[in-house]
Amino acid sequence: MASTESRATRGPARGTRPANRRQLIVRAAEDLFYRKGYAKVGMGEVAEAVAIGPSALYRHFRGKQDLLVTVVDDAMRTLEQVLAEATPDDVAERLAAVSLEHRRVGVLWQREARHLPAEQRAELREVTKRIGARLTVLIRLRRPGLGGAEAGLLPWCALATATSVSFHSLSLPEPGFAAVLADLVTRVVDAPITLPAPASEADAVGAAAGLPTQSRREVILAEATRLFARHGFAGVSMDDIGASVGIAGPSLYNHFAAKSDILAAVMYRGDEWLRMEMNRVFARAADARDGLHRLIDSYSGFVLENPDLIQLLVSETAHLPDADRQRARSTQYTYIDEWVHLAVQVHPDWDPLTTRIRVQAAQTTMNDIALIPSLRTRAGVDAALHDVSAALLELR
Repeated sequence: MASTESRATRGPARGTRPANRRQLIVRAAEDLFYRKGYAKVGMGEVAEAVAIGPSALYRHFRGKQDLLVTVVDDAMRTLEQVLAEATPDDVAERLAAVSLEHRRVGVLWQREARHLPAEQRAELREVTKRIGARLTVLIRLRRPGLGGAEAGLLPWCALATATSVSFHSLSLPEPGFAAVLADLVTRVVDAPITLPAPASEADAVGAAAGLPTQSRREVILAEATRLFARHGFAGVSMDDIGASVGIAGPSLYNHFAAKSDILAAVMYRGDEWLRMEMNRVFARAADARDGLHRLIDSYSGFVLENPDLIQLLVSETAHLPDADRQRARSTQYTYIDEWVHLAVQVHPDWDPLTTRIRVQAAQTTMNDIALIPSLRTRAGVDAALHDVSAALLELR
């Protein structure tokens, strides 16, 4: 897989005029945006990747935003077309294949779409809605007795499982990888979840307002987390954080030496929270199977209660200083390792690599549902996510 991707993103020889130049530009931009982040990539760098001058690049695209729109839009419309041709029997295979073909786009949509103008974001959301609607039709044809509430959740879980490959670099020889991913999508589509019918507005219970903290540092961390999640780390200034807290931007330096220190403090808190919850699980678990069930509940509770924090843990790690970034990634890898260790105890015939792909799929699915407000707040979603994750890890 790695060698195929490197050939796909390698530019043509300088001075040549390949017929597929526009496609090469899109592939090079996709690779650069994925590896370095949209904010850190310039048009000159994209031009260099395909061995052309910047002026030639602008003959194809008006600017960097236009290029990002094209990268994401091409992949999403390809997915829409694939699903339009899919049947209830082959939807998992088709979804797996297109997700591997456009492996980077899950990250780009979740992490970089915030940089797009509102009009383009709205257009891409409409494509996403159509994808979800088509998946709903296919799943209900496959499962005629499925309730409306369940049919409203499972398509997004299936899509999240398929695109989970965007959030890691694990790979298997083909056609094995596509088969594994298709099997995971199938397990999600067929997961035995139950959700209560949506409550009417009259029966809805509003969330508790909560109590404000008196700690200025805590207020800064909370507001920075919210702003970073919505606009990205690069799109938020110290003045923005100060204005949200109600103080002058320079006053923030009484609490944090730099904006990156705020991000590091938030990340450290999230990582430690997960570690502490994991230790509680291990202290109470009867065996490996029980431990995995408890870890699923622990993790789903964390992401559902802290969607902004999970957004940062998933998408903003690259903005940390080197030492903090290495620590954060090491902590995340170690956390996943614990899941893999338990899963292999439950299934001794599973190899660690494929097991890790399963674990990543389960965690990514919970992450993605937590980032969709209409799904995150649905009654019974925590239990449904438990059942989906248990299906992915074959705990039933």
